[in-house]
Amino acid sequence: MLSSEILSYLPGDFNEISKFWNKLGLGGAERGDDEQVIERTINHGGAFFVMRVGNRLIGTAWITSDHRRLYLHHMGIHPEYQNQQLGYKLLEHCIQWSEKQGLQLKLEVHQSNKGAVHLYKKAGFKRLGDYDVYIIRDYKELPAK
Repeated sequence: MLSSEILSYLPGDFNEISKFWNKLGLGGAERGDDEQVIERTINHGGAFFVMRVGNRLIGTAWITSDHRRLYLHHMGIHPEYQNQQLGYKLLEHCIQWSEKQGLQLKLEVHQSNKGAVHLYKKAGFKRLGDYDVYIIRDYKELPAK
């Protein structure tokens, strides 16, 4: 396996992470993903991990907490580094961290993302069933009452 390291998020990492997410289609301003949100979620019991090969950012994993359950977001590996067990290594790191917190770990993945689905199942995640996921991203767009 390629030599890599997993580090905790540091203030100042965000610009590089934002570019990485945009390249992989993992996040963006429309989702409310910014430095302040990351730091707030870390301060409220979450974690953010950055995977690097040398100085190059090749992966991210963001864990948030509602103090009942942990949620894994924006887990991704740069396409040039996929299929080298690095995603599994980053996911194992997240699972070990989560286990120490004593809370369940939940994630959402699009069913068409076969590689990610395979990775999550391999790591022991179980499908919850036929749930639809709904969200309000912009309260200004709510229908008039």
